[in-house]
Amino acid sequence: MSELADVLQDDETKRKYSLLNPEHRAAFDWRANWLTIAHQHQVLPAGDWWTIWLLLAGRGAGKTRTAAEQIGWWAWQQPKTRWLVAAPTSADVRATCFEGDSGLIAVIPPILVADYNKTAHELRLINGSLIKGIPASEPERFRGPQFHGAWCDELAAWEYLQDAWDQIMFGVRLGKKTRILCTTTPKPKDLIIELIGKDGDDVVLTTASTYSNIDNLAPSFQKQILQYEGTKLGRQEIYAEIIDPEEGGMVKREWFKLWPPKKELPKFEYILQSYDCAYTDKTMNDPTACITFGVFKPTDGAMSVIVIDCWQDRLQYPDLRPKVIEEYDTVFGEGNNKKRVDLILVEDKSSGISLIQDLQRAHLPVRAYNPGKADKVQRLSIVSNIIMAGRVWIPESTVNKGYVRDWAEGFVSQICSFPESTHDDFVDACTQALRFLRDAGWLNIDPPPREDDDDDYLEYSKKVENPYAV
Repeated sequence: MSELADVLQDDETKRKYSLLNPEHRAAFDWRANWLTIAHQHQVLPAGDWWTIWLLLAGRGAGKTRTAAEQIGWWAWQQPKTRWLVAAPTSADVRATCFEGDSGLIAVIPPILVADYNKTAHELRLINGSLIKGIPASEPERFRGPQFHGAWCDELAAWEYLQDAWDQIMFGVRLGKKTRILCTTTPKPKDLIIELIGKDGDDVVLTTASTYSNIDNLAPSFQKQILQYEGTKLGRQEIYAEIIDPEEGGMVKREWFKLWPPKKELPKFEYILQSYDCAYTDKTMNDPTACITFGVFKPTDGAMSVIVIDCWQDRLQYPDLRPKVIEEYDTVFGEGNNKKRVDLILVEDKSSGISLIQDLQRAHLPVRAYNPGKADKVQRLSIVSNIIMAGRVWIPESTVNKGYVRDWAEGFVSQICSFPESTHDDFVDACTQALRFLRDAGWLNIDPPPREDDDDDYLEYSKKVENPYAV
């Protein structure tokens, strides 16, 4: 920075510098050196209007160094303040943020450090400021402590992203102006998208690619990253581009057929409500999802289904049971075509086990569903051809032609983003419902038998059974 160089050559500056004590002289050298070598994307944004600095950058772009320099300087510049450092795991907090090659211990002059407790992840400066590390993998640990600001490292990689972020928001509350620095290689997580959307409000967004800092990276690394040029992974990891999760989704949005908004709903032959229940000890992370499918016969096609309702909510079990009973009592359809739910399908796991037992005691038509050993990807693969065949309809928006209704967007977005979606509750509820309806004969998309098939062939053909049925 030429302006800084000019200031450092000023005679008055040199005179004042000579009067500094060793500690303040070390601090001056530290900051001056950093501002001299920092790239543009590593310099603190101007103005005091923002609260959150979101630095989205590719691998090796200098995110860690930027944050360590800034948090360390804030802690030194404001005596007796408290600063939080949060990273995906406890090992990340220590090995990267505190003890890494570009971490706090490496950048802050030793003369300014009063004590470092590696077990507690606490770094104390001689001016009374404290820098405290807490892993984002334990969101409840953010309760209690309070801070003047925070550094959230690799935000997009946090397992309990929303829970940890919410607790940090409550904890960063000291001083006249709080500051939060978020550094991450981007992923299309809901929180990341939300923060990007607030750019210019209380968020300032900075982006940089790996090439912004390429001269400081190993020649072998420079050669290796060339193989990712032009790939989706390269766009994300090198150029810090937010990749639309639907690009890599197993199900494509255009596979769903849209039911015209002014067209009367069809006569339903069968109505199925499918539930994916949250784990009882993780209700803050996993919503319970419900999808109601109506089976009908189009005038110009094979038996199909339409999503006539769907929702997800974080419900403790005492609230879930009455909600399910209330949904069962809903009547769907219009006029003479009104119809009630024929079956409630619940995955036989977690709180779903208790729900099945309670609904059976209440004499409701409920059936347990056991997916067996098939993982979530396999389950969606099994039924994806039903969607691809145009057998699943979604009500079209009354406002935006070509788009689904607002209440259905969450379902469509999640299933089209899978396996990159934040949650997969709608995916589970959908796959078990379509699998059940297919096995029950409502959505049979298998080709008809050949005309030359004879009784002998049918007699000795292998009997097909549902391996996932209860």
